[in-house]
Amino acid sequence: MSNGLENIVAAHTVLSDVDGAAGRLIICGHSLDELAGRTSFEQMAGRMLGGFLPDWPAPDAVPAALAAARRDLFETIVQTASLPLRLGPVELVRALTALIPDGESVETALKLLAAPAVFTPAVLRLRAGLEPIAPDATLSQAADTLHMLTGTTPGPQQAAALDTYLITVADHGLNASTFAARVVASTRAGLVSAVLAGISALKGPLHGGAPGPVIEMLDAIGSAQNARPWLEAALDRGDRLMGFGHRIYRVRDPRADALKGAIRELGADTGRLVLAEAVEQAALAILRERKPDRTLETNVEFYTALLLEALGFPPEAFTCVFALGRTTGWLAHAREQIAGGKLVRPQSVYVGPRPQAAA
Repeated sequence: MSNGLENIVAAHTVLSDVDGAAGRLIICGHSLDELAGRTSFEQMAGRMLGGFLPDWPAPDAVPAALAAARRDLFETIVQTASLPLRLGPVELVRALTALIPDGESVETALKLLAAPAVFTPAVLRLRAGLEPIAPDATLSQAADTLHMLTGTTPGPQQAAALDTYLITVADHGLNASTFAARVVASTRAGLVSAVLAGISALKGPLHGGAPGPVIEMLDAIGSAQNARPWLEAALDRGDRLMGFGHRIYRVRDPRADALKGAIRELGADTGRLVLAEAVEQAALAILRERKPDRTLETNVEFYTALLLEALGFPPEAFTCVFALGRTTGWLAHAREQIAGGKLVRPQSVYVGPRPQAAA
């Protein structure tokens, strides 16, 4: 028995391999270096799902199929749903996703891939008192997401930066949300139910809810000179430094460098990047001094925060954008689990009191 299922193998998969010792991520036979910055969301979806859905569209037809799914979701859900806008973006995106009819077909998969792209900008605009913007079928998924957020067509650098992020977080072994999706898929509840389980797990601050606090930390620090005293004070209070340390990686998270490169390509606010680099270096030095027995390196959350901020997403929506990339992995794992045909049903060890024997 291992609390938290540490080192327990629960599945054979062709989807991804996380080498925590070497700091290497392989997705569908390709290293992250081969994919990030070189692959579009549409291509990645085909790479991961094509083998599990026999009627998946041909590569040149995927953009149009996703565009049609975005348009359908906007017309049938965004324009008709009544939303409790007091809820946060993740709760609203989850609620809208639950309105998609459940199933295991390619049409359901396409709608689920399109859902965060449509729902995230829509709920952000509605919460700001603005009208949602209809999808543009001529744009890629990444470009259309930014278009629906801002109302303007993004430049190629912005679309490419978002594509890089979506590819970087598409899959990452049996993380908590992916495992949750596989458990639900194993019951044959349907792909919508599996993705809803993934969103719910991703929402937690120990998983996909972590990047937002990185922005709060950078804003509170304010300047490079203030980095070390602020971080030391935070550790003195017992606070966790968000953006550092990982359950699997014992070296630097390779996704952090992929996203840092995307930020440079984007040409975002250089002052913000300089501050982030100063905070990163100070944090790493302090963690090595104070916790020499632990390996706490920069993880994906740190530069995720900077990249999504530069693209115009508010921190409260970062988890929704994470879901936009990770839904590809959830769906692929759900289909892989269904193909295996085994209901996930581990055992537990009872450690509670025993009933008294009858006198």
